[in-house]
Amino acid sequence: MATTAQLLIDGFTRISDSVHRAVDGLDAEQLAFRVDREANSIGWLVWHLSRVQDDHVAEVAGTEQVWLGQGWSDRFGLPFDVHTVGYGQSSEEVGQVRVESADLLTGYFDAAHRQTIDYVRQLSDSDLDRFVDTAWDPPVTLAVRLVSVISDDLQHVGQAAFVRGIVTRR
Repeated sequence: MATTAQLLIDGFTRISDSVHRAVDGLDAEQLAFRVDREANSIGWLVWHLSRVQDDHVAEVAGTEQVWLGQGWSDRFGLPFDVHTVGYGQSSEEVGQVRVESADLLTGYFDAAHRQTIDYVRQLSDSDLDRFVDTAWDPPVTLAVRLVSVISDDLQHVGQAAFVRGIVTRR
């Protein structure tokens, strides 16, 4: 019988597999391609889902984000506050996320993913009932937060895969 931690690891690993399939082999122009002026690029989608995972999991784990602690913010060199995760960004800001290579994107994602798996691996079922955000009614538990991250990331990587299909068929 699988543990809850194993199920969460499986969910996060599915994101990882999908991220690599969505970006591997793409160049900077392909990563920046937008279906129209208001659409998200593959680069922005994968950067954003990586930032959300890094930010949200680091917060509940009580650790530093790899974005800050491992220098990924400097490597990307984006014109945003270092705490930006992409939520609510304008179309213009989305367009400012220019990524030099698929390796840069997957490097950052992989670093955030490793930190996530290290944290989730040590969780017990009783840990999942801990409230991590009391600003909501009802308050958000650790279980809900982690499933929310998985859900959000899977949606965004699916969008990136869709755009990849358009890019590679052009």
